[in-house]
Amino acid sequence: MDSTCKPSQTYPPSPTTTGSCVTLDSVGSTEVKSPTDDKSFNVLEHPSSPVTWNGPGDPMNPQDWSSRKKWMTTLVASAVTINATFSSSAPSSATERIIEQFAISSEVSYAVTSVYLLGYVFGPFFFGPGSEMLGRKPVLVVTMCCYTLFILGQIFAPDIQTLLVTRFFSGFFASSPLTIGSAILADIWAGKDRGLPSSIFSGSVFLGPALGPLVGGFVAESSLKWNWIFWVMFIFAGASTFIMILLLPESCAMVLLSKKAKRLRKQAETPEIAKTIYTEHERKEIKMGEVIRLTLYRPFQMLAEEPILVLVTAYMSIVYGLLYALFEAFPIIFMDRHGLSSSQNGLIFIGVGIGSTLGAFVNWYLTQNLYVPHYARWKGFPPAEYRLWGAMVGSPALVIGTFWLGWTGNYESISWTVPAVATIMLGFGIFLIFTSFLTYLIDTYLMYSASAFAANTTIRSLVAAAFPLFTVQMFQNLGIGWAASLIGFIALLLAPSPFLFFKYGASIRTKSKFAPCIDLKIAKELEKPKSSV
Repeated sequence: MDSTCKPSQTYPPSPTTTGSCVTLDSVGSTEVKSPTDDKSFNVLEHPSSPVTWNGPGDPMNPQDWSSRKKWMTTLVASAVTINATFSSSAPSSATERIIEQFAISSEVSYAVTSVYLLGYVFGPFFFGPGSEMLGRKPVLVVTMCCYTLFILGQIFAPDIQTLLVTRFFSGFFASSPLTIGSAILADIWAGKDRGLPSSIFSGSVFLGPALGPLVGGFVAESSLKWNWIFWVMFIFAGASTFIMILLLPESCAMVLLSKKAKRLRKQAETPEIAKTIYTEHERKEIKMGEVIRLTLYRPFQMLAEEPILVLVTAYMSIVYGLLYALFEAFPIIFMDRHGLSSSQNGLIFIGVGIGSTLGAFVNWYLTQNLYVPHYARWKGFPPAEYRLWGAMVGSPALVIGTFWLGWTGNYESISWTVPAVATIMLGFGIFLIFTSFLTYLIDTYLMYSASAFAANTTIRSLVAAAFPLFTVQMFQNLGIGWAASLIGFIALLLAPSPFLFFKYGASIRTKSKFAPCIDLKIAKELEKPKSSV
């Protein structure tokens, strides 16, 4: 399907099911009008009509859930994500204990983090499409149970090979909440209400890695055995999975409507009537070749053809890689240079968490004041570039924080508190850049955002997996100041990206095969009265 923004395109767009189970049938609306929207309508008496929601306020429709249920769902999804990302960094504080236990080199020990992140590369290709066919909750339950069981393999690993293999599969299954979590938010929150929930969920993506070294540092310094950090991970994983099973409801509209259709078929008076009760999704023929094309080919096709996706992915990959590079750089800066203990070094990550929290509030404020006010005028589809305000604040903060950390952390004569404060600036910048660009991709590609996310996640996870492998050598060979400066100069080179996208993004989108550009079509509609005066 060619979504190029040409004047000859049908306007408004026809009903389309997006990758996150949201349907669009007209600009500014997310309701699909059909006879069954009437609450008095009985589908059993009109079996030729597809099954859909019973009008506005249908309690089955995730978009019409109560605020309490929406927030519970958001918080549970965020908690599971914290758990999944916590495990990515927690063993980094136990590196010395792992080296001693398995008699391995430092270089091999860095792979404990890298192989986990490598698992993030492959998971999204399976779990995103799987959640749209089977439901969000079943996929999350199965993957999080598998993730928890593979942590047991790490606890009892007899050799480094077993540890690395089980770490990879833990990362593979842990990518499920990262992939599905954002889709759950799209299922239940309207675009104009998604600012704060998105900030909280994005914060969970960064809070987990920040908590890992904090907890791991205290475990590593204790008299407990080397594998107790994995016991902590196992207990945390089991508890969060149990809570998820109890409290997380299914939210995918296609799956919920299919369940409704099955229930109505059971209530039908005759088998003939039952056969005529269906949902639009059930009538679509799913071909394996098409599934493979959409899940494996399209993401890389977009990466080859979409300049917006390429540049955003490059920037986010550097930012994500920097986050995981900190786990190897902090011991060099704060333990080797400033003499802090392992547990004290872990406490430094509180700064990243504080910065991310501040970034979440700033992102929410910018969304409420610079995005939401445009929602009505643009009939629910403001220009995607209005999502970039956070990145425009975060990109300079990242550059400042990187140089600040490197050159104040380089000298023993400067108190460790000075580079520690720089971590707040780093967390602040990383969060705002990450969150802004993720929402920018959603608003740019809409029904193709799942493919854009798959490409983005693959590349940035590969980069993040590579960063820990060379971070220590880079900081030891170049020195703390110049190693941080190298990253800082790359961040400086990419810093103009959100400003350039804000100015030129709309014109770039008009040449895209995958960007629907609904806002540009609305702009033409808004100009019509003026031209007729």
